[in-house]
Amino acid sequence: MSGHSKWHNIQAKKGKADAAKGRIFTKLGREIAVAAKTNPNPDTNSKLADIIAKAKAANMPNDNIQRSIKKAAGEMSGADYKELTYEGYGVAGSAVIVVTLTDNINRTAGDVRAILGKHGGQLGQNGCVSYNFENKGYIVVERTVELDEDTMTEYALEAGADDVVVSDDVYEIYTAPETFSEVRKYLETKNAELMAAAPKKRNEEEEPKIRFVQAEVAMIPQNRITLPEDKVATFEKMIDALEDHDDVQNVYHNVDLPDEDEE
Repeated sequence: MSGHSKWHNIQAKKGKADAAKGRIFTKLGREIAVAAKTNPNPDTNSKLADIIAKAKAANMPNDNIQRSIKKAAGEMSGADYKELTYEGYGVAGSAVIVVTLTDNINRTAGDVRAILGKHGGQLGQNGCVSYNFENKGYIVVERTVELDEDTMTEYALEAGADDVVVSDDVYEIYTAPETFSEVRKYLETKNAELMAAAPKKRNEEEEPKIRFVQAEVAMIPQNRITLPEDKVATFEKMIDALEDHDDVQNVYHNVDLPDEDEE
């Protein structure tokens, strides 16, 4: 199946994420706690279940996840966090969407505006770039010898996915937002079945047969742009600064960044 892969952009960010796991886990923890505030049971709170899946794909330990859920009934119970989305532009007309979770709207809006401005961009009005993005379920599964292209495509289609993009290292699975949870759960169930059927190795921890690398509902650009070579570093610094901000949960953009090994 076809589609425009964005995996190399995620791959380029992987080293940064590995070096900042504590910060990533803190942000995911806040997202989990806010989702769990009204209902801490992921079996009946689909949003919470999806965020937990996102956290697990980021290798967040289960103890951290459970602590975050407990926070919802404790220190987070009195906090008034709001999810706000900002749209704007980076250098050379690049499009940027910044999703935040904040208890201080003025602080967050001012900081996002300042980061964009410092790196040659500007904050725009709602709708100024989002028309170029689609809200889609996005699941990345590691490609292994055991999990070949035909098998993974079959599983994804059975699960109800819209598209599968195959690359050297991963399978990228796209779904409608409303079917994301269903597809994710199907693949989790299929993984459990494969693990149960596999021969058990003594004294060895069993690796998942379907290894999730990423699982979330994300803003996917319909078209990507390539920046002039002298603008790439500035753009990447802007993305890094946004992602480093405590209130920023996700940053989406339409730039086709070079692979790390090409830089």
